[in-house]
Amino acid sequence: MSLLNNVMDHSLDDGYAEAAARKKADGTGGMPKTVRAKLGLAVGLVLAALVVTVGAAQARISAPVLAKEREELIDRIHQQTTAADKLEDSVDDLRDDVSARQREALKDGGGQGDLVDILSGAVEVHGPGVKLVVNDSKDASQGGDGDPRETSGFSDTGRVRDRDMQRVVNGLWESGAEAVSINGQRLTALSAIRAAGDAILVDNKPLVPPYTVLAVGDGQRLSTRFQNSPDGLYLHALQENFGIRTSISVESDIKVPAAPSVIVRTAEPSTRKGTS
Repeated sequence: MSLLNNVMDHSLDDGYAEAAARKKADGTGGMPKTVRAKLGLAVGLVLAALVVTVGAAQARISAPVLAKEREELIDRIHQQTTAADKLEDSVDDLRDDVSARQREALKDGGGQGDLVDILSGAVEVHGPGVKLVVNDSKDASQGGDGDPRETSGFSDTGRVRDRDMQRVVNGLWESGAEAVSINGQRLTALSAIRAAGDAILVDNKPLVPPYTVLAVGDGQRLSTRFQNSPDGLYLHALQENFGIRTSISVESDIKVPAAPSVIVRTAEPSTRKGTS
């Protein structure tokens, strides 16, 4: 308490008080006494006021110029954004036109035109099949120190990986699926399932869990053959060991959309004769 009282009673350091008293006694403190000193002080105040006034005037003059430049920059950004949107729309229209022309070319496949359309993913397909849902484990977001899966080099966190979906899709094809899609993304013979970080990409389009796989085919037979296949057993092992959630059901009618872009490729017989 004595320390607090001393601080409150002597809020100003004693050294400052002594210095002020000495200046007052010597006559050096306070306002200037001589005319020359007063003139110097007045000139200093005038210069300070002049500097402040000039600075304020310059700021006031430059403010409209800066505001105008800012508005012009915003207008240019809006114009370029609008132009970019128009170009993007034009690209989408051209892509749709190319896809339509490619589908028309595939339809000219003679008696096998319908089969070519289905196998290439050029048309929407519907019919009986299976619905397979694959999802991360419930505690996937918590991470952990689980065992690494195969040779990944990363600790497993219960997340579905791209290689898991690759095996699922390949297993469905081998089990007799005629058309397959993941989250509405049609798969063809040229489709790629890859990873970017924790995200799964199908033809460079990111998908989010749960992953709903639709496969058109003989529903009950397709389901049985897949679950008994090595890839179906692999999926069951993921469920047992890593908590991956899966469910499969036989559906009487499912729809698989057409592929957004179909690449048409042709082959010609070689005219070169063999050499002996």
